[in-house]
Amino acid sequence: MLTTHATEANRWVAWSRSTLRYDLPASLVVFLVALPLSLGIAVASGAPVLAGLIAAIIGGLVVGALGGSPLQVSGPAAGLTVVVADLVARFGWKVTCAITVGAGLLQILLGLSRVARAALAISPVVVHAMLAGIGVTITLQQLHVLLGGSAASSAWDNLSGLPEGLIESNGAAPVLGILVIVTMYAWRSVKGPLGRIPGPLVAITGATVLSLVFSLDVRRITLDGSLVDAVQLPELPHGNWTAFGIGVITVALIASVESLLSAVSVDRMHTGARTDFNRELIGQGSANVASGLLGGLPITGVIVRSATNVSAGAKSRASAFLHGVWILLFALPFAGLVQQIPSAALAGLLITIGVQLIKMVHIETAWRSGDLAVYVVTVAGVVFLNLLHGVLIGLVLAMALTGWRVIRVTITAAHSGDQWLVTVSGACTFLALPRLTGALAQIPARTDVTLNIKTTYLDHAAEQAIEDWRQQHCATGGTVQIQGVVIEDTADGCASCAAVEPRAETAVR
Repeated sequence: MLTTHATEANRWVAWSRSTLRYDLPASLVVFLVALPLSLGIAVASGAPVLAGLIAAIIGGLVVGALGGSPLQVSGPAAGLTVVVADLVARFGWKVTCAITVGAGLLQILLGLSRVARAALAISPVVVHAMLAGIGVTITLQQLHVLLGGSAASSAWDNLSGLPEGLIESNGAAPVLGILVIVTMYAWRSVKGPLGRIPGPLVAITGATVLSLVFSLDVRRITLDGSLVDAVQLPELPHGNWTAFGIGVITVALIASVESLLSAVSVDRMHTGARTDFNRELIGQGSANVASGLLGGLPITGVIVRSATNVSAGAKSRASAFLHGVWILLFALPFAGLVQQIPSAALAGLLITIGVQLIKMVHIETAWRSGDLAVYVVTVAGVVFLNLLHGVLIGLVLAMALTGWRVIRVTITAAHSGDQWLVTVSGACTFLALPRLTGALAQIPARTDVTLNIKTTYLDHAAEQAIEDWRQQHCATGGTVQIQGVVIEDTADGCASCAAVEPRAETAVR
């Protein structure tokens, strides 16, 4: 018994030392990154500003305690801004909170069903395109805010209204927004101890201080009371339950996929314990239930904060939990300071985030893999239709393209004198019989033929068609050399094809 207590005490001491040495400093860095991002995402979502801080607090505390990813940090994410903005415009904020609760319950059920890994089967190009489309939408929205105006409800209106916005822009707001963007990008090259300070914090703080020192007349963030006042219970809609249900499913699926893909990326960044995906989904769902009940934004795993957590040296979930504690301790007494932040400064931050969601490496990968059409169509659908329709169109196109690749077959027949070379590659099924028999019918009788079969799949119908033609051609005095399959003599002197290691034999009748 004493040995057991001593072992537990040693483990507790080791964990405490690790937390103080690694997780505590990392949590402070993540806190400084999460604070301005949470505010900006709330503004972009059309939600109350403090709803972003509520979601950040719950994401840290609940997912940090219950989640299955050791180093992932959760909170409000840019990936859901378009969906939330649409829900707020359609239902109002309190019903949107109820949708968040419903999405959380659905996530918990999915986690308990142990189907979390199924979300990873979604084509990565569709996910990358979805994020890029969200980035384009956020950028188009916030460009108007940076110019001192207001964003329209649709991406097309935001795009078509840009020239007029540029002409009418004046005052200090555009300068502050551009200053934030330049600072964000320039801060990446800062090294040493100074470079450890998060760029978003430097940019927002610098723009806010400048606006106060020079008494600039710019629009600023407005709050409706304190953090306690921002806590409110959700409401159910009065009708339109179909749209409500679609909203629940949409938020649940996007939040789940984004969280799980982010967890996979974070696992690649460190050598510690791997993610328990079902537990992570239960943790994310629990956080969304709590966030919706308290008036917060939907929560997902966030790759920006998670990558910051890893690079800052975190070793356990204690860092994510503590970052939620620091946001809570800041928001209770100092939430009023948020009202000093210029709206254009947050717009500059959001534009930077939006642009960062469009990654050239993803476009290059789509190009190399032949999925560029899926990427472009999904981005266009997300931007000019809505996120759900854009993703569904992208998934259907991706599946159709995959199906086409599965059934696609290339058949060529070329000759030099009396020598013919017929090549069959791809997946040769009954669907390809017209092309296959047509190519073989071109070959004259009494010629020498090499049939090169390089198929990934050869079904019985195609195999039988090749065998029937081979028997007929050999019967008229020709020769057939088949590469890629074995010609096995049968009792009646014919041959049958069997897929084996490539070799060639000649059959002559």
